[in-house]
Amino acid sequence: MSISIRSLATRAWCLAILLLVSAPSSVFAQSTSGVGFHAIRIHDPVSGGTMPGYVFYPSAQAKSITRVGPYDIAATTDAPAIPGAKPLVVISHGHGGSDLGHHDLATYLASHGFVVATLEHPRDNVHDQSGDGHAVVMVGRPVQVSATISALLDDPRWKDLIDANRIGVAGFSNGGYTSLLVVGAVPQFQRFVDYCTRRPDDRSICGTLEQFKAEAARNGQTLQQMMAGVQKDLTRWGPTADPRVKAAFSMAPMSLVFDKAGAAAIDRPVFLYYSTDDHVLLPAENAEHIQPLIKTLAGVKAVPKADHWVFLAPCSAALTKEAPDICTDPAGVDRVKVHAQINADALTFFRKRLAAPAH
Repeated sequence: MSISIRSLATRAWCLAILLLVSAPSSVFAQSTSGVGFHAIRIHDPVSGGTMPGYVFYPSAQAKSITRVGPYDIAATTDAPAIPGAKPLVVISHGHGGSDLGHHDLATYLASHGFVVATLEHPRDNVHDQSGDGHAVVMVGRPVQVSATISALLDDPRWKDLIDANRIGVAGFSNGGYTSLLVVGAVPQFQRFVDYCTRRPDDRSICGTLEQFKAEAARNGQTLQQMMAGVQKDLTRWGPTADPRVKAAFSMAPMSLVFDKAGAAAIDRPVFLYYSTDDHVLLPAENAEHIQPLIKTLAGVKAVPKADHWVFLAPCSAALTKEAPDICTDPAGVDRVKVHAQINADALTFFRKRLAAPAH
């Protein structure tokens, strides 16, 4: 009897797997699955080098937790992918961030039928912030997002898993800024100088102003001329807007550099998220400044009492010990609950904006 039951169970399991892998991808947009992930390297057209990143994707393999450095990732390395073309979302991290800084959003979307790619922006990551405020970062970031999309669509391993007509972008802080450029926003870098003249006490934005002045002087320039040079480089590596990207989910974006015309150039849906007590990117000068200027704004939500770092994935014990400043939230803010809402809102937004065309 035990052999018969085992045989029956084996057949049932095989049938379940067969049905799972042959089901259309639309099924997984409505239900959850396991998640696989794979480390990638992407050519950087700005530096000529490569950028590390990850691809997350739906898998029939059961859910598990994988430790990568200080991160606990709800995905299995190289788990088999569920076949079929799925929408793609690329996530851009913030200044000094990491390609795993938003791993919970990546795995959540992947478990609901998306392919998600992350990348680590050169010279603006946890290992190296030497490009802060320079064209290689302020202009290069959206170009690097586009390069990531192109790399995946050209890669035999990934191209059949991605619907090239259903691509979105998400980003936080400098990554939020990046996401806005990708959907059409045009920055005016002179606004940095204007802002710091008006708000020299804002150390988060203006703390390196003297350093930039000294750098400009070494090159025989004023700070205004230096920023004009960054502006001139806006198309140096190609367009910053990418028509393949249909929607942007922008979290606490650095947006003080956008004037009315620059924000009005956004021509695709944007969901804007920010925190009310952000001390890094003051809401009145950033998210609240740009909110009324985005003609295609599809939604906006503010996290009460929260500071800037609430948008980073809830920290593991190891990361909390390593970086308590970015892992600790103000009293009354539960980052786990906040992220449950953020992830659900991102899923709803991208499901709607990257929906498969009706036949």
